[in-house]
Amino acid sequence: MRFEDFVDERIRVGSLRLRVRHAGDGPPVVLIHGHPRTGSTWHRVAPALAEAGHTVVVPDMRGYGQSDKPVVLADHSQQSKRAVADDIVGVMDRLGHPSFSVVGHDRGAVVALRLALDHPDRVDHLVVLDAVPIVEHLARCDVRFATAWYHWFFFAVPDKPERAINADPLAWYAHDRDLMGEQNHDEWKAAVSNPATVRAMLEDYRAGLGIDADHERADRAGGRTVDCPTLALWSARDDLEALHGDPLTIWRNWCRTVTGHSLDCRHHMAEEAPAELAADLLGFLGGGHPAA
Repeated sequence: MRFEDFVDERIRVGSLRLRVRHAGDGPPVVLIHGHPRTGSTWHRVAPALAEAGHTVVVPDMRGYGQSDKPVVLADHSQQSKRAVADDIVGVMDRLGHPSFSVVGHDRGAVVALRLALDHPDRVDHLVVLDAVPIVEHLARCDVRFATAWYHWFFFAVPDKPERAINADPLAWYAHDRDLMGEQNHDEWKAAVSNPATVRAMLEDYRAGLGIDADHERADRAGGRTVDCPTLALWSARDDLEALHGDPLTIWRNWCRTVTGHSLDCRHHMAEEAPAELAADLLGFLGGGHPAA
């Protein structure tokens, strides 16, 4: 199966239409991309999961890719992880899946966490890739973190990030056509060349430092944890572990049962280590049944 063979449709959830690609037959799993990617970042992983007997659902998050851009609100809540998580639940309702596993990378991992916390009756397994909760980053923020991840704070500034990125988005964002794959790269290029998409992606970060962090602090104060089995994977050649130590130590404060390890790749692991990632996901999620 090829990613191009997935059903590619627009699914209305509330006032928005989301681009969603899906295929397969078996236990459902949602793959949620990060910044600045679209669902096509999973183009090498999603078919492997479908061929192994899973129903695989790959959305573009609201604001990203070819999904609709919500109206910007003063508190940035239109791009909050809670709003995006609710979108995913709506998509899965429309596709007829009362429960599912969720895999999130980067910003998508924070959405996946919010899904598992807000909708524990819907999420069977949680997988978080190259991420820890937002408040855990902020609690450890020092000069090293602020220098390496300066974009978190720059993106929170009104208007100036849009001007900087839209002046030359292909120069702003690192990209490698050969590594990403031609179709994935073309889709990504179209997305980051759209000022409305850039604005929505920045709103993701603005929500992150505000309303999303508030939601996570409320989780901590209320003692809320993820009940379902959790897998945390991170990139050995990125800086998450160097900045914060063992990510599993952090995730154990949020999840009742968590396992994981690093992969020998850089940040965009679905593009750099797709076979290894797919194998780890199938080992954790279990086999489905052969697709019809």
